[in-house]
Amino acid sequence: MKKCQKILILILFLASLWAPSSLAAQKLTLMLDWFPNVDHLPIYVAQHQGFFADEGLEIEIISPSETSDALKLAAAGKVDLAVSYEPQIIIAAARGLDVVVIGRLIEHPLTTLLFLTGRGISEPRDLDGKKIGYTVPGLMDVLLDAFAKLNGIHEYEAINVGFAIVQSLTAGKVDAVMGPFKTYETVTMAHKGYDVGYFELEKWGIPDYDELVFVSSKKTLKHKETPMRSFQGIIERAIAYAHKNPAIALKNYLKEVPEADSKTETAAFELTLPYYATNQKLDVKRWQQFADFALEYGLVEKKVDVADVLWTNDR
Repeated sequence: MKKCQKILILILFLASLWAPSSLAAQKLTLMLDWFPNVDHLPIYVAQHQGFFADEGLEIEIISPSETSDALKLAAAGKVDLAVSYEPQIIIAAARGLDVVVIGRLIEHPLTTLLFLTGRGISEPRDLDGKKIGYTVPGLMDVLLDAFAKLNGIHEYEAINVGFAIVQSLTAGKVDAVMGPFKTYETVTMAHKGYDVGYFELEKWGIPDYDELVFVSSKKTLKHKETPMRSFQGIIERAIAYAHKNPAIALKNYLKEVPEADSKTETAAFELTLPYYATNQKLDVKRWQQFADFALEYGLVEKKVDVADVLWTNDR
């Protein structure tokens, strides 16, 4: 009997030594595509509600210094995950970057070509010969080129405005900007007293696509597949929570991002909520349709097989 007690004590002692390492949170770094806003609300809800902690994850959320930073740093393995855009992934894959899509955040296009009303712009061809800004180099300027080809804009001057959408439009530096979201910058401009119009890409020839996705590198995924799978499930859980408890979800977000303007974020959230991804399934057929469009209209120079960049493993 005493021998059994000694063995039990030894087992408990060894278990106590191993417990801290087994229970230690797995850390993932996540870089956003833009400054924090309600597009990212499910991430902050998961943080606030302890969904990440429940699965043994610790997520460090990082804002980018430049609008094109996130994907490049994820592809280089400098961050574990980044929020990116489907068209940007296709372009990166065509250029040989190490990218793999882990999941979805926004499942339909939000990007617009935004302009101030009262400037003689009622259809895209009115921008022929004008100055058109874009927000994300290597993405929005390429989308702008395809949009122009589709809609009779034969000549224009493309100008990188980065984060400075409002200032560039109101100061007259550009006549329109490619990249603002119909659910966010339209609200921002309205709250500043400006009347805006916009062309929705999907209504002017650009195929449907996942606006915001989570991207990593294949090298990173190889070493962190388990926490990545947990992250995927947590985002789905957080989006479901936001749909079921929108008021609480918004409060969670505002507590996590205290610098956010509550008036703007509240109005933008109401517009954004229907666009959060309903699930984390990556539609290979739809992605391939966009990739083929990208090749046809010059977004990329070679064909992209999207099966190589989508993490479609059964969960």
